[in-house]
Amino acid sequence: MKQDTPTPPSLRATSPQAGEDALNIKNLHVSVEGAPTPPRAGGAPTTPSLDSARDTPPQAGGEILKGVTLRVAQGEVHALMGPNGSGKSTLAHVLLGHPRYKVTSGSITFKDQNVLSLTPEARAKLGLFLSFQYPMEVPGVSFTNFLRTAYNNTRREKDDPISAVDFVKMLREKAEMLGLKEEFFRRPVNEGFSGGEKKRSEIFQLAALEPSIAILDETDSGLDIDALRIVADGINKLRGQRGLESPRSGPGILLITHYQRILNYVQPDFVHVLVDGKIVASGDRRLAITLEEKGYGWVTSSPVAPRHPLLGEERRF
Repeated sequence: MKQDTPTPPSLRATSPQAGEDALNIKNLHVSVEGAPTPPRAGGAPTTPSLDSARDTPPQAGGEILKGVTLRVAQGEVHALMGPNGSGKSTLAHVLLGHPRYKVTSGSITFKDQNVLSLTPEARAKLGLFLSFQYPMEVPGVSFTNFLRTAYNNTRREKDDPISAVDFVKMLREKAEMLGLKEEFFRRPVNEGFSGGEKKRSEIFQLAALEPSIAILDETDSGLDIDALRIVADGINKLRGQRGLESPRSGPGILLITHYQRILNYVQPDFVHVLVDGKIVASGDRRLAITLEEKGYGWVTSSPVAPRHPLLGEERRF
């Protein structure tokens, strides 16, 4: 009979906000629907396309996440790092209910609810937010109408929608806070936006929708240094903000990235390293700096690397 592994100290929420507003992921195992099947006589195994995710197709058996445990409390910033194909984007997709992935064991709870039993829409209403690696353009739909519809569906009751006047006033305040001009949210959603503008658009949506937990999936990818600073500045401004509907501090943030450069501007409370579907190391920002110097191979090969307790060693920065 399996025994539950205690949550390691480096993964426990330590902020004053810790409690029911913490996203709890425990021993999560995930495979991909339609994973490779054994070849028939004279045939070859088939693998579904994973064009919407950066993770490489799974090997035989299809398991991508292999026992991930993580706790993100409101007001905390957790950086999740790892090489391509390690499962970072898979975790992001699973958190918001992508139908391609199948949770085979483990749990995700938030605000005393079983997240895995909820639809993507219900998860958004509960307070979860996902920014995309590759934001889509939506021609003909104004940012204002798009965001107000999303806000009313996730933050308000059906019989108590926010008025157009009040919402535009709030958008102006959010835009000013993030250093954006009003014309930014008067345009169609992401239409004609540069790569940097699309990433700023994601941060603007985060500001407007005021979620409790934000998963930022490689928000720094493809950005030059100036755009990176602007996006990071927006994240920092949101960390301690209180929203119209949020009585507590800013959102908990799970910041998914390959590189530590964004962490030069966004100071994480915790850094975790995901390799081959497992969190193999946890620490503070110094862990990210060491990874930049030594590479991901150091985590799995070095006897002094901070190992995750689930692997049998409790070594942390």
